[in-house]
Amino acid sequence: MGDFSKVNLLELEDMAPKFGVTTMSFRGARDALGGERVALSHQTVAPGERQPFGHRHGQEEEVYVILSGGGRMALGDDVQDIRAHDAIRVAPGVPRAFEAGSDGLELIAFGTPGSGAQDAEQMPGWWPDEAA
Repeated sequence: MGDFSKVNLLELEDMAPKFGVTTMSFRGARDALGGERVALSHQTVAPGERQPFGHRHGQEEEVYVILSGGGRMALGDDVQDIRAHDAIRVAPGVPRAFEAGSDGLELIAFGTPGSGAQDAEQMPGWWPDEAA
């Protein structure tokens, strides 16, 4: 790849329907940009919906930037309210998932995969026990 690359995130394929997910979208840009040590994705969550799974990384650090809407983000045993223009850094090993508020949720996720190996562990149905 050359010295730079450019893609329009909304023109990338939405991968969520391939996994039977209709309440969110996921457009990964790493490959389209030729990223070697950086990855990013554009994601949306429908109003009032929660991502169908949480995930965590063994080595990758991620930063999420909320573009519009709001809701909540589960981080380990904690749940944080989130809104437009919040930036959230998540260390490796911390489970995370999003829940959209009444206006839905649009975000960008930035990662640091380093060697290019995917080290994500999906956690179906994960959300911390709020009663604890």
